[in-house]
Amino acid sequence: MARSASSSRARSSAASKRSSRPLPKRWPVPLGCGQAYVDKVHERDLATPETAHLFGSAEPRISTPPLRELTPETSLGFEVIDFADEVLEVTLLPWQRAALIRMLELNEDGSLRFRTVLVLVARQNGKSTLAQVLTIWLLFVWGWPLILGTAQDLDVAESLWEEVVDLVEQNDELVGLRESVTKVNGKKSLNLTTGAKYKVKAANRRAGRGLSGNLVLLDEIREHQTWDAWGAITKTTMARAEALILALSNAGDVTSRVLRYLRLMAHRACGDPDGIAAVEDAAGPGEDDLEELTNIDDDLVIGDLDDYEDEEDDLDVDDLEQDEATLCILEWSAPPGCDKRDRTGWSWANPSRGYTITTKTIASACNTDPEWVFRTEVLCQWNDGATSGPFAPGAWEACKVPTIAGEDGKKRLARPQADRIVGPVVAAIAQQTGRSKTYVALAGYRPDGKPQVEIVTGRYGDEWVAELLTSEELDGRVRFVTGQSSGSPEMTRLKKLKADTKFRIPVVDLAGSELLDAYAEADDAIREKRVWHTPWASLDLAAATAEWKVLAGGARVLNPKESPADITALRAWIAALWLLTHQPKAPPPPPPEPMTLDDADQLGAGDDEFDTNDYEDLSGDLADMGF
Repeated sequence: MARSASSSRARSSAASKRSSRPLPKRWPVPLGCGQAYVDKVHERDLATPETAHLFGSAEPRISTPPLRELTPETSLGFEVIDFADEVLEVTLLPWQRAALIRMLELNEDGSLRFRTVLVLVARQNGKSTLAQVLTIWLLFVWGWPLILGTAQDLDVAESLWEEVVDLVEQNDELVGLRESVTKVNGKKSLNLTTGAKYKVKAANRRAGRGLSGNLVLLDEIREHQTWDAWGAITKTTMARAEALILALSNAGDVTSRVLRYLRLMAHRACGDPDGIAAVEDAAGPGEDDLEELTNIDDDLVIGDLDDYEDEEDDLDVDDLEQDEATLCILEWSAPPGCDKRDRTGWSWANPSRGYTITTKTIASACNTDPEWVFRTEVLCQWNDGATSGPFAPGAWEACKVPTIAGEDGKKRLARPQADRIVGPVVAAIAQQTGRSKTYVALAGYRPDGKPQVEIVTGRYGDEWVAELLTSEELDGRVRFVTGQSSGSPEMTRLKKLKADTKFRIPVVDLAGSELLDAYAEADDAIREKRVWHTPWASLDLAAATAEWKVLAGGARVLNPKESPADITALRAWIAALWLLTHQPKAPPPPPPEPMTLDDADQLGAGDDEFDTNDYEDLSGDLADMGF
């Protein structure tokens, strides 16, 4: 039977509608990652490509690109995700899956590509869950013998450890491999029957000392203002062929020296997507950091001092630096300069949005938090602190002696003959709260007659101060020494120096109105560029971030409690500058005793200087003697 023209037109119209209907959307494949990666990341995802705008971004805004497509053969992350699902019964969020697959990428020989991984994401997005799952898998499945958890606040590291222990003890498959759990504060350890351990340590210069760890968890690395902990942690992983440092954090600020350096290195390796390399200094570890790290006080060492010193002697600045080839960055953050109300920015920085964090919660924080609190904590954006600090903007930098990069890439003085102290010097000491570390500053005059103040050391303890100031290296150049002599950590050491009969350098008190003068005069000298200083990382950091405390009458002193970074080096610097311009005058020599005629006779015959035979001229002779 012949088909009617009307039915043909109807079928044609229906086919036309089907062809014009949009096809279901698919998740985009990030550059170089491959379809297997996308499928695993979005497996059982609550979001769809159509509703993705209501959820956080699974993909980091900035990431180290993979060398090849990410598959179960090229990344251990797939196996970790399956372990979480099937054994731990933990459903990881898409961003956590993406992080695991990317960070556990393998080289062609089967080894881990990365030794240091930075995960930057806003608060409350699930960094701890990511760390817990990876820790348990590496302990129970991959068989790494030592996991070391650290944080600047030991409570943070112990909290993560306790959550791992809870997961293990609640799991029938894993609890049988638990041999013991040590819950003594400061010595907590999860011990397996295989010999593997998960320990926690405070992030300080003795973190992991004497240990050789495979996985080091660094929680809130933005709190690391010195290289002390990093130096110790680096040593724990150097001896391991397979090792990983996992650094988890929110955005930092100008005080976050370690994180800032590592992030800048990673951004450069990624092509500098935010343009930070063009305006920032890498601020990597230098010789001054090594000086502070390798000078120790015997009383602070636990264990064999010789072993400790052997490790420190082996430490070099290069050991603190990061190899770009083994550094991975996974950064979930809002783009620089975005409006704080931009919900796309919210999704970039909060990958758990729509899953465990509601949009309403973020909106509430946007409306109530101070802007830079919101940007740092919720948008994971960096506040460089350029407008803060105790001195006029740019004044401290203008007083810094210029440096150049040497052939080895390290900074050196550009004018070593001009930018140096010649002649006598004065010294000042300052100590951290608790007297754990002591800084020494020297002040003197340059060849051009201008004052220059330098931090020469920052060491742990203080028993070494007298020996340093009288050492052969200083060759008797130190004329006076000072420090805040009242209401300060260093006042005890200053009293001991005064009481030490073998210490011949006069100790000058600095307190009361003179202390106020010292701060005011330093502020004036820096603003008017009447003083020079050499680079020293902790000094420069303090000068960029310290806070003033205004006293009655308007006088100001530095406020260590409110300052975001340690200001001890700056206090020593200011005290040395004050002493340089307020040196006590040397007391005149005592007058000679009056001479008698008998004394004159004892001068001996034939002495022509005094006429002992003509008594009328005696007064004249005494006058010649200065009477």
